[in-house]
Amino acid sequence: MHKEVKTAQELDEAIKTGKVLLDFWAPWCGPCLMMGQIIESAFALSDISVVKVNVDEAPELAAKFGVMSIPQLFCFKDGVKTASFTGVTKPEKINEAFK
Repeated sequence: MHKEVKTAQELDEAIKTGKVLLDFWAPWCGPCLMMGQIIESAFALSDISVVKVNVDEAPELAAKFGVMSIPQLFCFKDGVKTASFTGVTKPEKINEAFK
């Protein structure tokens, strides 16, 4: 299960506690759709919350995080960024960022 956010306030609230995987994506982006499927299957039953930002609907959030390419993933633990990944990324690599 994931949460879609569209405002800076929603995003700040979503990443401030726990383990959060932040996914910047767009519906027209093939690699984004592939990454979305990987995320949904790999993290559905984990303690990692998935937060998604559609860059077409919230370009200001993409700019705030310096997103130049998608899919762009950011890992947060209690509001602190621990890693970022660009492109399709293996779930094992993402999990390592939360250890």
